[in-house]
Amino acid sequence: MRSRVGQTIQSYMREHQSLYWFTIVLFTMGIIFGAVLVNSLPLSQKQELYGFLQYFFNSLSTSGIPETSAHFQQAFGHYAKTVAIMWVLGLSIIGLPMLLLMLFLKGVVVGFTVGFLVSQLQWKGVTFAMLGVLPQNLLVVPALFIIGVSGISFSLRLIQTRLMSKRDVIAPHFMGYTVLVISMLGVLTLAALFETFVSPKLMQLVLQLAN
Repeated sequence: MRSRVGQTIQSYMREHQSLYWFTIVLFTMGIIFGAVLVNSLPLSQKQELYGFLQYFFNSLSTSGIPETSAHFQQAFGHYAKTVAIMWVLGLSIIGLPMLLLMLFLKGVVVGFTVGFLVSQLQWKGVTFAMLGVLPQNLLVVPALFIIGVSGISFSLRLIQTRLMSKRDVIAPHFMGYTVLVISMLGVLTLAALFETFVSPKLMQLVLQLAN
């Protein structure tokens, strides 16, 4: 059973290897663009964002996240909406470029967040990024990659069957795509739990050490 699952995963990775490399490059470009965007912000906007960041750190150091259930619902709701949108986009031919755009924008958000923390807080910002941004994104980013690549693959298969008249049975691919998306939603649920209950503790520790 394990060997069959391993063979299935290896076959899947070989089949979609080029798509994964393409999305990784696209995501990396988004990170670079987000980091560059930090330097192009006007001083007034930087000061406004820094003030909000200071307020967040002060409230985090004193009370943490008081309403953890509400925070988890918000985080999970955000991930669930993202997954639902990506799943729907993968079901249509015209959704393919939108999937690529969403992966690029995720890279922009990560690059901007890390870039802003480092530019404003120097080494303390690096520590915050390592403990407050990186851990949950180690789950979020691969999950979004898998959903995105699966959606792109399904869209390309639709193009082949509908526009190029290639014979193929869509139903099994649809079921596999849907099951994979639901599995990745489970991974993102873990990321939401980590973001709610673990990341604030790690950031509180950094604040205590910094003070």
